[in-house]
Amino acid sequence: MIKLPEDGNITGRDIGEAEMTLLKQVIESGTLNATKGTMVKKFTKTFAETYGVAHCHATTSGTASIHTALAVVNPEPGDEVISTPITDMGGITPILYQNAVPVFADVDPYTLNITADTIEPRLTKRTKAIIVVHLFGKPADMDPIMALSRKYNIPVIEDCCQAYFAEYKGRKVGTIGHIGCFSLQQGKHMTTGEGGMVVTNDPDMERRARLFIDKAWGYGDPRPDHYFLALNYRMTEFQGAVAYAQLGKVRKVVENRRRTALKLTDMLKGIKGLYLPESTPDSVHVYWKYPLIIDTDHFGHDVMEFSAELKSKGIFSAPRYIQKPAFMCEVLRDKRTYGRSNCPYDCPKRDGEKEIVYDTKSYPGTMKALEHVLVLPWNEFYTDEHVGYIAQSIKDVIKGFGK
Repeated sequence: MIKLPEDGNITGRDIGEAEMTLLKQVIESGTLNATKGTMVKKFTKTFAETYGVAHCHATTSGTASIHTALAVVNPEPGDEVISTPITDMGGITPILYQNAVPVFADVDPYTLNITADTIEPRLTKRTKAIIVVHLFGKPADMDPIMALSRKYNIPVIEDCCQAYFAEYKGRKVGTIGHIGCFSLQQGKHMTTGEGGMVVTNDPDMERRARLFIDKAWGYGDPRPDHYFLALNYRMTEFQGAVAYAQLGKVRKVVENRRRTALKLTDMLKGIKGLYLPESTPDSVHVYWKYPLIIDTDHFGHDVMEFSAELKSKGIFSAPRYIQKPAFMCEVLRDKRTYGRSNCPYDCPKRDGEKEIVYDTKSYPGTMKALEHVLVLPWNEFYTDEHVGYIAQSIKDVIKGFGK
């Protein structure tokens, strides 16, 4: 048995002297707040330049970055925002915090991404934004989605929390829609433990994002005020220091994850019953994790059994990724929002509107995807030996199943 590096600790995270040096500078400066400090400013400026966007602002988390993007869109109470049912709840609850209603598009059962074909039937006159999640680092098919955006005049928010430097037709994800969101959580391609960013090329969106992150106070304006309802989502100088150091490493991190993931794909090719996560000719997959789609009927065993067998070999996978679609979680299923009001689902602003009902029968792709996906852990310190061990372990499990 080979012990694999883990992204939850130093064995699987490229963190060291560069981060320590910048953290020491922050401590010695005595300025820990980004308003007066330099690290967060250096980080966001450099990230924008590196990523090829006009504007970048740091936040306290990936969830805060999604919330900021939604505050930029500024929906009316009771308006609707379309997203995916296969994502972290942190990408959905900001919709409710802006008093909008989450509406879910179904996913492609093999890519686990939403598509233009699944989004369009969910559009209504109340739709005010579409959140596109590039799940596991695989870009969604953006051209048809952006065509919908133009047709209906609906802004697109790209959730790139798992997709640093992923590309779609030569363009980086996060630069295709109107505003892009990133996470710096522990397991992401670059990390500060928690943290995030929003990026945009739109100057009006940039200003509203910058204001929302800092209580809507107009720093630098001739007569500043708190212009609208907003929060404090400012990143600290500690996070900025680590982020700035991580930014110098992220391209190598992405390169290493891609190289080893492609090696695993090559080693598993030709095995009947496995659907492998490959880049398409017009996209670049960056492998936050490695999702296997398993034909459980072919093998006669479900993903839980696959996971248990791999665990016995020291490979801790995530069967189903999430145990149930987001809309089946109690907060959404039972509309547990503001007191007992059920707002924004039930409020005067939605009088006369069709009731939002989350029915699993409306999401065949989602239910199929969760039934068949087994998510393998992945990080930048995997070697050819690690990949070989994972590939052989999967083959051994399949052989043990008699296939």
